[in-house]
Amino acid sequence: MISLLFALSVSMTPDDMLKMLKALDERERAAGDYKSLVYLEQKEKDKPDVAREALVYRRSADQKFVILFTKPKDEQGKGYLRLDKNLWFYDPNTGKWERRTERERLNGTDSRRTDLDESHLADEYDPSFEGDDTLGKFKVKKLTLKVKPGVDVAYPVVKLWIDENNNILKRQEFALSGRAMRTLYYPRWNKQFSETKKAEVWFPGEIRIYDEVEKANSTIVVIKTVDLRPLEPNLFTKSWLESKSR
Repeated sequence: MISLLFALSVSMTPDDMLKMLKALDERERAAGDYKSLVYLEQKEKDKPDVAREALVYRRSADQKFVILFTKPKDEQGKGYLRLDKNLWFYDPNTGKWERRTERERLNGTDSRRTDLDESHLADEYDPSFEGDDTLGKFKVKKLTLKVKPGVDVAYPVVKLWIDENNNILKRQEFALSGRAMRTLYYPRWNKQFSETKKAEVWFPGEIRIYDEVEKANSTIVVIKTVDLRPLEPNLFTKSWLESKSR
């Protein structure tokens, strides 16, 4: 259906758009456990570039999520944990946990939790079709997504540019006022076969994030390795994250 829509260059019905969002969500779903090594490079005006590395852990069954920063040395042990739809930040320097919002800048970068987590676009947003477009040499479908009532997301309005292979090439996020907040580009997508899912799991090999408020700020995110083998059962707990800094 998606390839046919591109070939015919026709409008999309609500059902077409919902199918596209569900396909985007499904391709990133591991249907089991997920671990990745992530490199983040932060650029800010009048400041030296800062490089960080982190381990990201996910569990599809109950939507658990952990980020553990491992580099540089003064960031080791800092991390995030999502429990029961709440996002918590742990700082080993103080030994304290603090609840954070979905707009939390991950450890001072322009990245957010959603950049490294599974996609849930179909559950969180209602789409509308903005027409055919081109992005560089690629033909794309452009969608505008508005958050569903009662759903907590970082940004209530999102625009997506999606190519004929169902890859998101560009994402732009807006505040309720209509102000642009972030623009993200996805230069490459990678895939890995999951024994649990019995299918391929897709993930962005690289994300380039541009801060639309602080124009000089940007972040490059590179997902260096992905491991889809089962994780230890007690990993998604405060005690596990705390133990990594002892």
